[in-house]
Amino acid sequence: MDREFLATLVIDFFVAFGVLIGGTLIGGMGAYLIGKPPLQVMHDLAGSLKIWAIVAAIGGSFDAITSLERGLFTGAHDDIFKTLFMVFFALCGAHSGTLLVQWIVGEQHVL
Repeated sequence: MDREFLATLVIDFFVAFGVLIGGTLIGGMGAYLIGKPPLQVMHDLAGSLKIWAIVAAIGGSFDAITSLERGLFTGAHDDIFKTLFMVFFALCGAHSGTLLVQWIVGEQHVL
């Protein structure tokens, strides 16, 4: 792996982490403003924002699907592995954000 690709993986991790943390914190503020329990809303948002954090981190799902298609049908296996690594690192970032939110709100659910 080259240095630029490793930098992309780190960025994917932190973008997914940031989308999840930011979305749940701002959603919790919104819940407070409308009179709903903010911690419960934050916990629910953490679960439902996970997939969107992954999509945002990899730059939209269409590019990733195109890269997978190119790898499958043209024999460029490097594209497949790079895309899978990007999705994996984004998933790790989103999951880390979910665990942090659950720790903050005090929920002890097993994912």
